[in-house]
Amino acid sequence: MPDYLSKPCTAFDGYRLLLSGPLIEVALAVKATIETDATRAVLVFDDLTGRVIDLDLRGSKAEIIERLSRSAQQSAEHSAARSSEPSELPRADASEPRGRGRPKLGVVAREVTLLPRQWDWLAAQPGGASAVLRRLVDEAKRNGGSRQRRIAQEAAYQFMLGIAGDLPNYDEAARALFADDRKMLEHCVAEWPGDIATHLIRLAFEARP
Repeated sequence: MPDYLSKPCTAFDGYRLLLSGPLIEVALAVKATIETDATRAVLVFDDLTGRVIDLDLRGSKAEIIERLSRSAQQSAEHSAARSSEPSELPRADASEPRGRGRPKLGVVAREVTLLPRQWDWLAAQPGGASAVLRRLVDEAKRNGGSRQRRIAQEAAYQFMLGIAGDLPNYDEAARALFADDRKMLEHCVAEWPGDIATHLIRLAFEARP
């Protein structure tokens, strides 16, 4: 199944959780729900971004699947077009024999491809290219937690914008969210419908890798 069709989503029928799961399953569940009552206010959220997904649910089940598949194909083609330029160039020193690394330190020798100007910059750094690359990897790992926290907060906030704007303590909940204060956020949403509060907390804290 294409990634677009399987991406995690959640549908709410008003303030009631309808279904969480792959997009295609959620879309068909929403289709079945609105067929019983076209006035139902059903919203579908992308769990990765927290944003509302606009779905065209006209026609039969087969037509909906075909339409979503076509959207997935167009998205894939767009991504491929943006990344069509070569991402790797031969190493300036590719003709040199590859060493065996330093097994006693747990160092593994593998090929790295960079632009010539990037090799020039690395060569000018204290400790040489290998030391700089190891340091950059370690720094990226340390900063990864902060980045994932910001992504989770933004997804939770977009979900709040889409469904909870009229609920009590909304502003206080938003401040607690961006303060990364789970206890305060749970206190602020204690009066909210249970499905909304639970999903918000999951997006903000429990969905982090």
